[in-house]
Amino acid sequence: MQNYPTPDFEQKIVAPADLVAHLAALPKPVVFTNGCFDILHRGHVTYLAQARALGGSLVVALNTDASVRRLGKGDDRPINPLENRAAVMASLESVTLVTWFDEDTPLNLIEMVQPDVLVKGGDWAPEAMVGSREVLARGGAVHSIPFRFATSTTQTLQKIRGA
Repeated sequence: MQNYPTPDFEQKIVAPADLVAHLAALPKPVVFTNGCFDILHRGHVTYLAQARALGGSLVVALNTDASVRRLGKGDDRPINPLENRAAVMASLESVTLVTWFDEDTPLNLIEMVQPDVLVKGGDWAPEAMVGSREVLARGGAVHSIPFRFATSTTQTLQKIRGA
């Protein structure tokens, strides 16, 4: 039987407790974003590539499964468990590191990473983003990237379910 190696992208997945050890090696400026990223679609990958273009590296923090459920997206969400969402996210060229958070917000991770740039999608005003005050106070930048494609995981699930 053939022994196939573990894909290199798996090395991009870093537990929150191990994150600090990886941060110093990241190309600067460091860009940070977060979200569920349950069923990856064109809007997500476009947004992530645009976020990465704002710096030298992109750290993506995923909501844990419990954190997603607390967001009220539906009893059956996330569709994909954290380990699968992390692997798919890590496989993207634009993503440098993937980690996760179980809290309702990523503020603790943002304070740990101390990104130069904080990014969210166009449905977030910069002043409403968790961590924006902290990033700006350190001289960093905050960006709300407009949506380019009218797609969402919720819309995709409604279509699949025939709603």
